[in-house]
Amino acid sequence: MARGAASLLRQAPRLTIALLCLPVAAGLAGTIVPALSDGAQGLRAAMDWPGFPGALWLSVKSGVLATVLSLCITLGLIAGLYGTRSFARVQHLLAPLLSVPHAAAALGLAFLIAPSGWLVRLVSPGLTGWTQPPDILILNDPAGWALILGLVAKEIPFLFLLSLAALPQTDAPRRLAVAFSFGAGRLAAFAVAILPGLYRQIRLPVYAVLAYSATSVEVAMILGPSLPPPLSVQIVIWMNDPGLTQRDTAAGGALIQLAAVLGLILLWRLGEVLSRLALCRWAEAGARGLLAQAIVQPVVVASGVLLAGLLVAGLGGLAVWSVAGLWQFPDALPQSWSLAVWQRTGDALLTSVAETIRVALMATAAALMLTLACLEAESRFSLTVGPRALWLLYLPLVVPQVAFLPGLQGLALRSGAEGHWLAVAAAHLVFVLPYLFLSLAPAYRAWDGRIAVAGAALGATPARVFWRLRLPMLLRPILTAIAVGMAVSIGQYLPTLLVGGGRVQTLTTEAVALSSGGNRRLIGAYAFLQMALPALFFWLALLLPALAFRNRRGLAVAA
Repeated sequence: MARGAASLLRQAPRLTIALLCLPVAAGLAGTIVPALSDGAQGLRAAMDWPGFPGALWLSVKSGVLATVLSLCITLGLIAGLYGTRSFARVQHLLAPLLSVPHAAAALGLAFLIAPSGWLVRLVSPGLTGWTQPPDILILNDPAGWALILGLVAKEIPFLFLLSLAALPQTDAPRRLAVAFSFGAGRLAAFAVAILPGLYRQIRLPVYAVLAYSATSVEVAMILGPSLPPPLSVQIVIWMNDPGLTQRDTAAGGALIQLAAVLGLILLWRLGEVLSRLALCRWAEAGARGLLAQAIVQPVVVASGVLLAGLLVAGLGGLAVWSVAGLWQFPDALPQSWSLAVWQRTGDALLTSVAETIRVALMATAAALMLTLACLEAESRFSLTVGPRALWLLYLPLVVPQVAFLPGLQGLALRSGAEGHWLAVAAAHLVFVLPYLFLSLAPAYRAWDGRIAVAGAALGATPARVFWRLRLPMLLRPILTAIAVGMAVSIGQYLPTLLVGGGRVQTLTTEAVALSSGGNRRLIGAYAFLQMALPALFFWLALLLPALAFRNRRGLAVAA
């Protein structure tokens, strides 16, 4: 029996890769076949749509600009502040924002930058003279600048924290000290000594940001234009056509979106090669970058801190609106406070919370079991994770959701699984598993193997070492990974909408659906709960280990 369990454990990595790749492959097949059937009628119908050129350009522009700005600001923050006291402050500011779902962040920014939003209220009427909201198109602007702003503000914490995790592998302190000894400024020293090694570690996350930014649905629905909308939003509109006559057109649009993202990744890869050549020539020329440090560094650092501050203020605005009574323009704060929205919609809110937690718990529990099985097999059988396996792990994050989820929806519809919460949880698993694995793997691999040797010397089996030593000592990173998985599941919009068929109503789907209405108090309540739930799980991930280790300090240090 023990031998059979060990054999099954050895197969865990292959099973996990299959669970990641098969849904993506099946979904892509379910998209490609209808798009190209009947003489590619669906593909031609999507291209014949009058808004197609504008929608495709908007998707490409928002994807490229959001990724470039997010990456530049992230690298600028690290280059300008690494090793300083301010670096820890920025880290503490950005880290909590990682748990905020994209829809909640977009709604918070919408409440902040709208013509009747908090920013305009703070300067009116004293500085502007406005007693009515100005007639200025800020949200849903045709050029998509509000959409790009929302994407950049949300992706900076993601790239920043992944870069922090990769920094120890670059030997940053020693390399920077050598560069400083040659008289280089902070930016030049970082670019020459740290950036090449760091970027290799975060290349796949950058590709994931590029793919998401070019194909975002929920953020685009809240902040993006509508005439025409980004192509990803139009695909969802076609998918939700009640007459089911636009499904082939949606498949054609999804195929075009996939081709566009693949093209963007190839162009980005070409840009990496050219940037590397330019960096080598710049370094060979002996440039010290002192002028860039004096001009660029303050601008980049200020931009990062400002965007984080805007995001925090927007999230605070959601909480204020959820308990606001009478709040007329241009008052900076409500004239009265009320819990009427919470009392009136309490039952609906609790139903959405329960459904959200149920789906997230199932998806996260399955992802945790698979991740632990893979990491234990890797440790016990001395398996290695190559670049190909890492690419497969990132596959659901790099392939656009709108490219394969319509195909999955078709499969769920034909199998009768559409609309069941377990089917939604299975769809969430595809996206939760990569994030949970990436969160837990570094701590699991860094665990001191000598402890296992000591346990084996005392007669403990590998299974006993796993259950009685490794898992208790890794409680903190395991709970943190669970919190990450819950946050990812809570924030999923498109998988819930398509696979759930509109019958699985989570906080995210309800908040996005309400965003097109004018009831800010109700939107604030749903969006506040949407960001409060992940924060609750992260708080528990900090609290529970502290309670468990209060009399076991050595165990806490090892964790």
